[in-house]
Amino acid sequence: MRWFEIALVVLTLVTGLVWLLDKLVLAKRRAASQGLLDDGKEPAIVDYSKAFFPVLAVVLILRSFVAEPFRIPSNSMMPTLLTGDFILVNKFTYGLRLPINNHKVVALGVPKRGDVVVFRPPHHPDQDWIKRVVGLPGDRVGYHDNQVTVNGQVLGYTQVGVYQGKGNGTEMTGAEELRENLLGREHNVLERINSPFLDQGEGDWIVPPGHYFVMGDNRDNSEDSRYWGFLPEANLRGKAFLIWMNFDGGVDTSRIGNSIR
Repeated sequence: MRWFEIALVVLTLVTGLVWLLDKLVLAKRRAASQGLLDDGKEPAIVDYSKAFFPVLAVVLILRSFVAEPFRIPSNSMMPTLLTGDFILVNKFTYGLRLPINNHKVVALGVPKRGDVVVFRPPHHPDQDWIKRVVGLPGDRVGYHDNQVTVNGQVLGYTQVGVYQGKGNGTEMTGAEELRENLLGREHNVLERINSPFLDQGEGDWIVPPGHYFVMGDNRDNSEDSRYWGFLPEANLRGKAFLIWMNFDGGVDTSRIGNSIR
C-alpha cells in the first residue's frame, strides 16, 4: 500500500501546483491574449488538474489524518481478524503523522494495552502489519508454555471451544479458542496443540521506553515481538477499529460493520 500513498501524494502535489500556477500566471496570460493569439480555452492539463485536485486533496487528508483502509493478508490475528477482512484504521488516536515518512507532527495519545494496531515492522519498513499491544513501555512480559505474564501477573483464560475455520483459515480448524483477560481487556485467542511453533518464541522481555511488545491473537502462527523484538512508537500507523468488508473467495456479510476489540 505504500506505493499508493506515494502516488497519491505526488498526484495531489502535481495537480495542485498546476492549478496554482494557472491561477496566478497562466490564466492572466490567456486573458491578455484572448482574441489575439488563441481562443482563451484552458489547456487539457489545467482542466484535469482543476477537476482532480480537490478530490485528491480530500482523499489524501482523510487517508492520512482520519481513517485509512487496510486488508488483512494473513491468519496471524485469528480469531479476531480473518484473512480477507478489510478494516479501517483510526489515524489520529496516536497522533497526526505525515504521509510517506510517518513523522508525527501532533501528539494526541498513546496505545493502550490490548489495542489492535497497524504498524511498519522494523525489519520490513515497507510493509504494514497488524498485531495486538500486550506490553507497554516499562512492562515485563513473559511467554512460557503458551502462558503470557505481564509484570508478573499471569493472564486469565476461559475456554470458548474448538475453533472452526473457514476460507483461508481452515488450517486453524481444531485449534483451542480461549478468552484471554489482558489485565482488564478481554479478547479471544487461538492455541494449537502440537504446533510446529509451540517451542519457539518463549522468553522474558522488559519493554524499553518509546517501544511496545505486540503479539498476534493466533499465538502459534504469528511472527511478532517474540521473534523480532520491540515495536518503536515511531513505526505506529494507527488503531484498527472496524471491519467494513470481508472477501475471501466470496463476501461474508456477517463480518461487515463488526468493531475490532
